[in-house]
Amino acid sequence: MIRRLCCLQSASPYPSVPLSTTIKKKPLVFLGAPQVSAIVLDALLNASASPHSTFEVAAIVTQPAARRARGKKLSLSPLATHALDRGFSSDLIFTPERAGEDTFLSNLKALHPQLCITAAYGNILPTKFLDIPSSGTVNIHPSLLPLYRGAAPVQRALQDGVKETGVSLAFTVRALDAGPIIATETIQVDDQIKAPDLLELLFHKAGSKLLTGELPSILDGSARVKAQPQDHSKATLAPKINADESWLSFDQEASVRAFSGWPGTRARVLVAEKNGQQKTLEIKIITTRVRSQSVQFDEADDVAFVDGALVFPCGRGTTLEVLEVQLPGKKAVNAAAFWNGLRGQKMKKL
Repeated sequence: MIRRLCCLQSASPYPSVPLSTTIKKKPLVFLGAPQVSAIVLDALLNASASPHSTFEVAAIVTQPAARRARGKKLSLSPLATHALDRGFSSDLIFTPERAGEDTFLSNLKALHPQLCITAAYGNILPTKFLDIPSSGTVNIHPSLLPLYRGAAPVQRALQDGVKETGVSLAFTVRALDAGPIIATETIQVDDQIKAPDLLELLFHKAGSKLLTGELPSILDGSARVKAQPQDHSKATLAPKINADESWLSFDQEASVRAFSGWPGTRARVLVAEKNGQQKTLEIKIITTRVRSQSVQFDEADDVAFVDGALVFPCGRGTTLEVLEVQLPGKKAVNAAAFWNGLRGQKMKKL
């Protein structure tokens, strides 16, 4: 069933929410969920507040409230929280379990949206949804389509070691990320940038700029004419990340970028106890950086403690510094606290 955030106290609507009957603006519906979606929402709200704006954000669609941390109460999606902070009316925030629910679609039709916009929404949009907005639905996708279609384009691009990526603004069709492309923006990939930072950069500097710049042509229909079909023969996929992919392999060159954020990275280490026995620990790697200076290890698989960091030898003569770690069921601690807890026991990589 459709859910609205009616249980929350409504704040005064932001100026982009339809209040005036003297100026008829074109209604837009925005769909998203994570924090990067809020970046795009800000751009839309700011643009709609302009005296010359021809559109308004009529409603927001996001994921239902969920338990977003172990043992904590239900929390709204980051997008919903941000929208309420901006003064958006809770009555205009919809949280269906699925975008194809009849009650939700009925409410959407009642808004008569000219355009729907998605940015990291995370739900499949059925045909009966796509048929509702008169100007269609457009998506901000953080890759240069048809490359990296799917749920994890940024992480997969970093995993592949790409030197450039970008954002595509495309019409949404039933096939995954396969619609005609309205515009793209290319960004060079820094060797040290991590997935959360690159994702924010793509949505902030590129995605929001593309969207607001192209909105007039989308609303007047000219974008539909100029949009270029994708070359499906060149398509590559970016499937959803599985938590089991997060295990580090220290035989590879030092770099922890693709899975920074979620699901994070994990490692197995061997601790040599003073009684001669050994035990295996599974640790979550919280914060890392690639070390530029060389380190002398007593043995090839030793883990050293240097300058406040756990230093792991990696492939091709590189080393990885781990600054924060977390044991299962424990709080994250800095490398010094973890090393002190070993009380002189040696640690080796596995």
